[in-house]
Formats: sequence, structure tokens, C-alpha cells
Amino acid sequence: MSPLRLRYQTIELTEVDIHVRSLRDRLQFEDLQGVANQLGISSAAWPLFGVVWASSRVLAELMTEHAIGEKRILEVGCGIGLASLVLNHRLANITATDHHPEAGPFLAVNVALNAGESIPFVRTGWSDDDCGLGQFDLIIGSDLLYEQSLIAPLAAFIHRHARDICEVVIVDPGREHRGRFCRSMASHGFACVRSTPTHGDHLDELFHGEVLTFTRTQIGPERH
Repeated sequence: MSPLRLRYQTIELTEVDIHVRSLRDRLQFEDLQGVANQLGISSAAWPLFGVVWASSRVLAELMTEHAIGEKRILEVGCGIGLASLVLNHRLANITATDHHPEAGPFLAVNVALNAGESIPFVRTGWSDDDCGLGQFDLIIGSDLLYEQSLIAPLAAFIHRHARDICEVVIVDPGREHRGRFCRSMASHGFACVRSTPTHGDHLDELFHGEVLTFTRTQIGPERH
């Protein structure tokens, strides 16, 4: 097996530059202990967590100016954690999660590259038992709607970890399951507003999807 090839780069956003260590490309793979295989992560899917995607850049850009106040914030499917790094730079109360066993170690390195405070990280899948995360005021994620079988578990995961008053921001590059996800979120009491991001000309060339913003309009029956 070839050594893992890495890339060090600076992501230039409107308000801040974020330094990241990512995988060199989508051909990288390293699962020496077989942990990813045990979690059902194939060799083809293994590198996807470690690439800087256009959707993650859009989410990170949005988080440079999103109102955070004293909110407790959760990034779902964080990958290398670009949006979490932006929020950490803003001294937000941010927690990151991902199913991939290498997401946590990569996030820790990237926090250090940006001289930030440690970001709490929990490795968890959307169908896992209670992982002790608690509930949040703001839940964010990017490019999460890539597989139909994950839509209902993702919506249920968000519901479990959303406070009664909660905002959810999902950046989607145009996956076919957007409608199904919006309906699944509606079953948990969330209304959706779809919009097109307008941050920076460099993003227009890379991203042609939408930002899905959910707010709770009623509490799901299992929360009463």
C-alpha cells in the first residue's frame, strides 16, 4: 500500500483564512487496523471525508457571519471540519461529529494549524445509539444527502439533538434526495426555506446547489 499523500492549503474566505491538512486527492486510502471496514466504509468512500468540497466552502463562508451569540452549535458529518474551524476562530461553542474514524484526528491537526482551542469531537453514525451529545441551538452540515437510505436516519439524528427552538443549516450541492429530506424534517416539525448562496464570485464557479434552512414550527409528537 502506498503511503498516504496529504495536502496543506489555505482556504481563503471573505472574513478569514483557514489552514487545513487534507488528503491530496480522492485516490487515497489507509485503513491499517480495519476500523473503517468494520464501520462499513468502503475503500472508494474512505477518502471522501478528507477532501475540501465546494459545499463545505459554502457552509464555512456562511458561518463567517452567521449569528452565533451563546448558541450551542453542532456540525454533522464534519469531514475535515472547515465550518467548525471558522466557528472556532469566532470563539463559538462548536462540537463536531462524523462517522469516519480519521475525521477526529484530522480535525485536531487542523485546529492546531489555526492555533485554535480544542474542538470537542464525537465519532458517531446517524443510526447509532445515544452518544451523549445532548441538544443544540444550531445544527449545520454540508453535502449530507448523498444516499437515500441515510435521509430518514439523518433527519431523526438532527431531531434528537435539536432543542425545541433550533435552526438547522444544510448546504446541498443538488442531490436528488433534497425533497425527501425536507419531507422527513417536516415530520419532525421543521419548516424549510431554500435559498441560493451569494458569497463570493469564486463560489459561483464551484457550487450550483442550495442552502436549506430549517426552523422548528411545531414539536414532533415524540417530544410532547
